[in-house]
This record gives sequence, structure tokens and C-alpha cells, in this order.
Amino acid sequence: MLAEADGTVPHGSDSSMRTSNINNNINPDSSILISRMADVVIPYSSEVPCDNNGQRMWWAFLASSMVTFFGGLFIILLWRTLKYLWTVCCHCNIKNKEAQKVNNPANNQAADRAPKGPDEKEEAPANEVGWMTSVKDWAGVMISAQTLTGRVLVVLVFALSIGALGIYFIDSSDPIESCQNFYKDFTLQIDMAFNVFFLLYFGLRFIAANDKLWFWLEVNSVVDFFTVPPVFVSVYLNRSWLGLRFLRALRLIQFSEILQFLNILKTSNSIKLVNLCSIFISTWLTAAGFIHLVENSGDPWENFQNSQSLSYWECVYLLMVTMSTVGYGDVYARTTLGRLFMVFFILGGLAMFASYVPEIIELIGNRKKYGGSYSAVNGRKHIVVCGHITLESVSNFLKDFLHKDRDDVNVEIVFLHNISPNLELEALFKRHFTQVEFYQGSVLNPHDLARVKIESADACLILANKYCADPDAEDASNIMRVISIKNYHPKIRIITQMLQYHNKAHLLNIPSWNWKEGDDAICLAELKAGFIAQSCLAQGLSTMLANLFSMRSFIEIEEDTWQKYYLEGVANEMYTEYLSSAFVGLSFPMVCELCYVKLKLLLIAIEFKSEQRESRSSNKISRLFFSSQVLFAASCHDDITDPKRIKKCGCKRLEDEHPSTLSPKKKQRNGGMRNSPNCSPKMMSRHDPLLIPGNEQIENMDMNVKRYDSTGMFHWCPSKDIEKVILTRSEASMTVLSGHVVVCIFGDVTSALVGLRNLVMPLRASNFHYHELKPIVFVGSLDYLRREWETLHNFPKVSILPGTPLSRADLRAVNINLCDMCVILSANQNNIEDASLQDKECILATLNIKSMQFDDSIGVLQANSQGFTPPGMDRSSPDSSPVHGFVRQASVTTGSNIPIITELAKPGKLLPLVSLSQEKKSGTSIQMITELVNDSNVQFLDQDDDDDPDTELYLTQPFACGTAFAVSVLDSLMSATYFNDNILTLIRTLVTGGATPELEALLAEENALRGGYSTPQTLANRDRCRVAQLALYDGPFADLGDGGCYGDLFCKALKTYNMLCFGIYRLRDAHLGAPSQCTKRYVITNPPYEFELVPTDLIFCLMQFDHNAGQSRTSLSHSSHSSHSSSKKSSSVHSIPPSNRQNRSSKTRESREKQKTGFVYLPQRLEPLL
Repeated sequence: MLAEADGTVPHGSDSSMRTSNINNNINPDSSILISRMADVVIPYSSEVPCDNNGQRMWWAFLASSMVTFFGGLFIILLWRTLKYLWTVCCHCNIKNKEAQKVNNPANNQAADRAPKGPDEKEEAPANEVGWMTSVKDWAGVMISAQTLTGRVLVVLVFALSIGALGIYFIDSSDPIESCQNFYKDFTLQIDMAFNVFFLLYFGLRFIAANDKLWFWLEVNSVVDFFTVPPVFVSVYLNRSWLGLRFLRALRLIQFSEILQFLNILKTSNSIKLVNLCSIFISTWLTAAGFIHLVENSGDPWENFQNSQSLSYWECVYLLMVTMSTVGYGDVYARTTLGRLFMVFFILGGLAMFASYVPEIIELIGNRKKYGGSYSAVNGRKHIVVCGHITLESVSNFLKDFLHKDRDDVNVEIVFLHNISPNLELEALFKRHFTQVEFYQGSVLNPHDLARVKIESADACLILANKYCADPDAEDASNIMRVISIKNYHPKIRIITQMLQYHNKAHLLNIPSWNWKEGDDAICLAELKAGFIAQSCLAQGLSTMLANLFSMRSFIEIEEDTWQKYYLEGVANEMYTEYLSSAFVGLSFPMVCELCYVKLKLLLIAIEFKSEQRESRSSNKISRLFFSSQVLFAASCHDDITDPKRIKKCGCKRLEDEHPSTLSPKKKQRNGGMRNSPNCSPKMMSRHDPLLIPGNEQIENMDMNVKRYDSTGMFHWCPSKDIEKVILTRSEASMTVLSGHVVVCIFGDVTSALVGLRNLVMPLRASNFHYHELKPIVFVGSLDYLRREWETLHNFPKVSILPGTPLSRADLRAVNINLCDMCVILSANQNNIEDASLQDKECILATLNIKSMQFDDSIGVLQANSQGFTPPGMDRSSPDSSPVHGFVRQASVTTGSNIPIITELAKPGKLLPLVSLSQEKKSGTSIQMITELVNDSNVQFLDQDDDDDPDTELYLTQPFACGTAFAVSVLDSLMSATYFNDNILTLIRTLVTGGATPELEALLAEENALRGGYSTPQTLANRDRCRVAQLALYDGPFADLGDGGCYGDLFCKALKTYNMLCFGIYRLRDAHLGAPSQCTKRYVITNPPYEFELVPTDLIFCLMQFDHNAGQSRTSLSHSSHSSHSSSKKSSSVHSIPPSNRQNRSSKTRESREKQKTGFVYLPQRLEPLL
């Protein structure tokens, strides 16, 4: 029906018309729809046209787009054709003129007389081109997002295109063609505004285009042709045709470019992912729009009678099931155009679906799952761990860092690595999800450092790959990580692992690297060699120290086996704490005795402040509980022996009268800090040597002779050529070697250097007298040893036997059965991929030595010890001999399985030598320590043990006996150093022989020790403690060795001889109480007071440098080896009256107070501050 809007009947209408009031009576559920055209309301359905003539106007909309496209294309082609013809004609004219000039040379002068005419004609087009170029450049800048305005414009165009697509989705629920009043249709008005903007943007793009033809055929241009003109036609005709507006979905292809303009997409994977998704979605939505158009319109040649009513989203569903080749058949195309389109679309759609979808899924799966940022928690610190992040390294680190003995560790661990974790490592992180987070990234990227909040981190720990084939490259990587982190935040504390000692020097080049602020470099090669070197002096010490800085849970064993006593010692741990003010003024032996007897603590070192340097804080071994829980007051707690009964009392504290002499800062085991009262640091006086000669001159030392390095920490000699220290097999056989150290090294010219200097330095520490130095013989490839010799040529008593450790002839030539220790190392371990074969050389060498038999070695030694000197060796000048240090003494005691025992001197009495000798008939009696890379390979070293292959290294018999050492035990130093930065200093002081930051700086400059004169300053550095072993078979402790208590031995050694005992090296079968042929020993750390001793025990102790030992017949003899004495020579002891000792003490204390250093020592008295 037709009716006027105001209710009147228009002219020319039939009688069936009603007024507009009829509109209110139309059933809303009727299929009759209302459309407005001019002022006439026209009811229509999908079968009825919307105009009175029954004619559809879709062709008008389509024609506007086709005319625009082809008309513009025709104009561009016509312009190009005309331009081409003009260029050809001009070219022909130029050729004709040149031909005329050649044919008529007389006219050339006339042409040359007026040159300005052509120039003026050329200037005009030049100016015109310049103006067009400037406009073109401006338009190019506007659309290329090079400026802020351009970026805003590009983003706005994309946003409006998506808005226009949204309007299409809304209008798709209406009929394909309908009558609409532009002034009353809100969506049509918005769409019109969008398209006006698109038209202006199209003009900018057209101006900026270099090639107009290609621009005209671009996808974005085609989209504009078929979407912009129909909008203007709809305004003119007052009707709307849904038409090709779905082409706006093709704008989604530019989505990745927009995100790149906004600096959202930065990685190639993310850009590729967005590109694939946008192409797939835009193609899908565009194809669905075409199916929606033809299926709802019908075929034109069928008079639109075969149409079907499909919503746009049903068409989207149809295209998806078609691309995936599923085709349920519930929705299908009925029109011929729709079916024809589906035939071609299924070919391209299937190919796109099969290629794009898997790639999209792969990119999504490979996206950084751990790409977020760390959110700091108030009141909770966090550390960043980076470097070599693997299942093994992380599990070892977490096992020690989060050990239950640390109580509640209020520190969150943030791992940062550029490779996502595997399933096993991911499962490990999930088990510790409350304290561990992982983020994928690199510390070399400042953005990733910001993600993990490195500026607020308490520390950054860098792990190294101990098993890499190129240690120098691994160290370089870690140094670069340190540089990146320090460059981002110079104040961050860094603890890094280093593989090679010489690479530590590069850290000193970093301006913000400061070891005084907590930065530490744990050099695995240095510490590993140091541990092995100390085992040469006191076998088993490597096991004891490794167990101390590692967190081990107490494992209780009821059976009376060696494992029971070993595991009781393993449970000991090392901490730092402040001494109670009740200790001020007491002597050091009294403090040690009180701590051990009453508090069940072993005090092993004290930190003090000096004017010249700052030393480290006190370190203690806590056996039962953390010493900060003990509040000791002498007046109230003197008669209490149970530390659990020592409670806080009402005694007046002595801090005000006697401030603490210790550091005002300490690290607790949970990483916390506690302040102590401020005080002025004072140096505590040292103890006096046990035996001091009566004269003032300690040693007859010529100050003009360089015997020590410039720091006074190590014995030194002028550099020697390697050819002078090389022994042939025959020369080595003729040389009576005894009490020496044999180092079996596997390596070749291509092997990585293991750093033998770190092995030799502790054996050449200056707190040994020259005659106490054990000769060192290297057995291995000469090519490899030449590469190491540059760092060894300044050490005395070093010799080389070219050969192989697998040759028994070479081993017999160096008298391996008479050596104090045999060290087996390999430089080829990391070149083998199979972990079980990495230690094959060391294992074969160990088994080879153990299977050797020595029947007549003792007789040969005794026969050759009557003053016979091999050719080329001058007894009068050992240092200048080709094999210096190997001249035999007049009396040589043969190597034995039981150590030499020399009774200590009693006042006023000279004691005879008491020695026990026993042949080493089998290689199993030879003291050895083998370096391993793979912990599980320890099972192959001892064929008679019952260690399970899955047993942890510290629970195996070779490790407990000190005959095996693996670098993996040093992993615990990372967390131990973080919680207590004094531990690393103490460990390095004990195992390196006195390496200091000053020495490292010197080695960084010259890569070699520099000789120095024997001045009082350098000689004072010799006065530092060293590790030794005491035997209980005979001597002053013999009465305690047979059933006595360890506590009594501890107190007697401390009071009488100023020796600090801290462990026992016991025969494995000593608990059986019956004679045994087994010579293996194991380590017992810090036994309790009532622990029963046996005569065969060896006692680990710390003793000070003995000035007296350098003179004839004045040395305090002790066993410094686990199986026999360090010096297999006769010695006697002169007794010194107590009065002389006291006089000497008063004379030397003032001179020593002038030399203020920071070495670990055993002070005699803790003096109160003035």
C-alpha cells in the first residue's frame, strides 16, 4: 500500500490505499517489510521489488564502481600512450635536428648564437616538475607513517575501515537491496562519512604513487572502487544495496603493518604470525560476503528466483567447512554463481587452509610461553639466575639454595634464559613454583633485564657450563653477561662462575666490578686445583671442605659402620656470626675451647679490620644449631654444658664498655642482614709461634736474594727453560724420588688448559720452608706441558717426564710407590659427547696404578741413598741443577703405609726419632686423588665397594675417602657465597695457599709471578696458618690415641701447641676393632667431644707458620700427609724453656702489630678496644 506521510492520499493512487495510520496496524511478525522512498511508504518482501515499477537497481551501484575503475584505467592508459607517442616524436625530432646539423654545418653558428631560448623553455617545465615533486613528496610522507601525523592518519584509515566492516556486519541482517532515506538512516550517514574520508585518503595515495597504473590495480584501490562510489549512488537513489561492501575485510591484511607502526610487533615470529592470521581471516570473511550476496540475490538470468535466505554468519560457517573439506551439507550454495565460486574457492581455500593453519599453530606453539615480566613482591627479595640453565645445573642449584636447613628462605629465584625449558626442567620449576619463576630472554638485552627487574634484584648469579668443549668461549660469554648487567645497573651484586683462572683478569677491566661490594668470581679451575693440591698435603681435606660449604641433610644410621661417622660429619655447616661480648679479652684458645665445649661450635677464623685493608668476617662451623641463638655470659653460664640451656639472662651487656671487634655486618643463612654496634676496627694480636729460637733473627735470610714472589705469598725462583727440567726415563729412574707429588696429566696440543699453576701454587706457599716443599713431577704429553710451562717456570722443584700416565715404565721411573700423592687429571674430558666416557682416561690410569706391584723398591731406595748423585745434579746447589730439588738427603726414610711419628719435644729433653716403615707392595697403597667430570663414573674407581650407580657423589666411598674429586661439588659455592660472602674468601684462603685480589691484579698484568726481595714486609706474609695432619700412634698425644676422647685432644692441642683440630682421617675398618688389610681412610668432620679415638687416626689441624722449622734441629715434626710424613727424613726437636718463649713473645709482638694484614690466622688473644 501507498500512503503519504501526513496521512493524505496522494494523487494518482488507487482506492486500496490507506492513510499512514495503517502502519500502526501492521503485524510485526509479518514478512512484509517497510521501506521509504521519497515520501512514500512501500511494503515489499524478498520476492517483491522495492519500487513501484518492480525493477531492482543493483546494476546502478555496480555500474558506478565499474565505470570508476575502468574509466580511470582507460584514462591512465590513454595518458601513458600519449606520453609515449610524444616521447617518440620528440626523440625523432631531436634525431632530425642532429642530422640537419651534420648536413648543414653553416647553420650551427646561427643556432649557437641564441642559446638562451632553449634554456628558458627548459626552466619552465623544470619549475613545474619541482612543484609537482614537492606535492608528491608531501603526500608520500603523509601516507608512509614517517611522521606523527602520518602514523595517526594510517592508523585512522585502518580503524575506519574496520568500522565500515562492522557497519556491513550490522546491515547484513537486512535485505540485500532496500529503500532507505539517507537523512533518517543513521548507519548510512556514518558509512557516508567514512567513505568521504576514504576518498580523500585515496587522493593522497594517488598523488604519492610513482606508478599510477600499478596503484590503480592495488588491492586497496580496488576495495575503494567497489565500496566508495555505491555509497554516493545510494544517497542519490535513496536506496541501499549491500553489494560489495564486504571487500572492506581485505583491509585486515595491513593489520601487521599497523602494529609495527605502533611499535607493538618487534619480533619476526610475531610479525609472521599476525600476517598469516590477517590474510587467512580477511580471505575467509571476503569469500563469505560474496556467497552471502549471490545466495540472497539469486542468479540474474533466473530472474532472481533461485535465491535463498542465508545470514552472513551462516556463510562464514559454510566457507570454513568447505576449506576444511568437511562439508556437512546442512548449508550449501543453490545459485549457479555461488556454486561456480565455490568450485574455484575450494582449490585456493584448501591450499591456504592446509598451509596457513599448521604454520599458525606452530608459531603459536613456539611463542614465548615465558615472555612476561616479573612482579616484585613487597618485603621479599629476588635474585636473577642466568647463564647455563639446564636441568642438572638448576636442580643442583635449587637443591642447595632451597635446602631445608636454611630455614625459611625469603628469596624468590628468577631464572632468565633465551631457550624455553624442556619438559623435565619445566616440571622442576612447577614443583618449586612458590619460589621459582622462569622468563625467556637474554641478559644481553636491556629489555629482558627490565622484565626481570634487575635493578631491584638482591643479586645476579651466572652459571657456567662446566662440560663445554671451549672453556675460554664459555668464560667470554659469562664476561659479556657481566658487562651487560653492570652496564644496565652498576650497583647490582654479581656472583659468576668462571672456568679458567686467567679469564678472571678480564673482570677487573669492568669499571663497576668491585669485590668489596660483594661481586665474586668463583673460578672452578682455581678451586678444583686448590682442593686437589691441599689433598696432596692432607688427604681428605678436599672432601671435608666440600661437605662444609654444601648443605647436607643429616642421615642417621643405627649400624656401627664407617658411613655412620662420616655422615655425622657431613651434616656440619659453615656460618658467620658475631662473638658475644663475654669473649672480649679472652685468649683465642680459651674462646675456641669455650665455643667447642659449651656451645658445640668450632671457631676456625676471625675477621678483623686493619688500616691497610679490609678482611673478611668470622667463620664458624656450627654443628648443632645456628650460633646466633646462643647468648653466653660468663657469670651466668660458666657451669652450663648443654647449649640448649643457655638462655638470655639479666647480666649487664658489655657492648658499651667493650664494643665488638668484629665486622658490623654479617650475612645470615637466610640472606638477611643484621647491624652490630658501630666500632672503630682494631687489629687483634697474633699468637706466638710454638717454638721460637732465642736469637732475634728468625732465619738467616739474605735480603738481596729473591726467594719469594713480590707479595711474599709463594716460593719463587728465576724462570727456567723447559728443557732444563725435562727428565728422560733413565734419568728419572736414576734419581731417587721420595715424598714427592706425581701429577699424571692427559692432554695434547689441542686440549684446553686446565691451569696447572693453580695446582702448584698451594704446594709452593711461603708458609712452608724450602726443605718442606714436595717435589712435583709431571707425567704427560710434552706438547701439552709446553703450553702450561709459561705459568710454571717460576716455581722451584718442578720437573717433567714426557710420557703417558698409562705407561707403567714411566710410573716406575718416577717412583710412584714412594710418592706422597699421585694426582690424575685430564684436559680431554670435555671433548667427548658420551658422558660415561668423559673420564675414561682418568679411570684407566687409576686402575692401572692400583694393579701395579712393587716388590724390591725399598731395597733399591736404600741402596741408592748413600750419597750417590746422578750425573748433572749438583748436591751443593739444588736450585741450579737440571732437576732441582731432587738431591737425596743423607738419610732417607722409605715410604710407608703408616705415617712417620715423631714425638714432640718436652721441656729440657731431646727425643729420639720413632718411625715405622712398611713397604708399598701394591698400587692400592699408593695415595691417589682422581679428578672426575661425570659423578656417576666414581663407581668405576673402586672395584671392591658396593656404591650404587645412582648414589650421590658425597655418599660414595671414593669421595668419602678423599680419593675422588668432581667439579660438581663446587656448584654449592654459588648459593653459599650468596648467603655468606665470607665462605668463598675462607675457602680460597685455605685451598689456594694465599691468593689475594692484589695477586690476581698482578697476574692480570704480567701473567707470571714476579720475584721480590726478602724484606720484613714480605716475610711477615709467611706467618699464616696452614693445614696439617697429626698422627696419634706415638708422641705427646699417644695417651689419647688409645681410647681417649677427641674433646680432650682438641683442648690439649689448642692449649699446649696452639693447634686447632677440626677433623679425623680414620681407617675405614677401624670401628671393627680387629686388624685389617684395608688401608682406605675416610673423613670425620668436627667429631663430638666424647668421640673415641684410635691409635691409627690422623687429625686434621690448622697450625701457624713455624719460623723454627727452617733451622737445623729445631722443627716441630708432624705428619702433613694422610699416609706418611711430608718429609721422610730424620728430625729431632730442641726444647725451648717457657721463659725463653715468653721473652720472645714480648719482643716480637710489637713488631708484628706493625704489619696489619687480613690473612686467616689463629690469634692468641682477643684484645679489648681502647
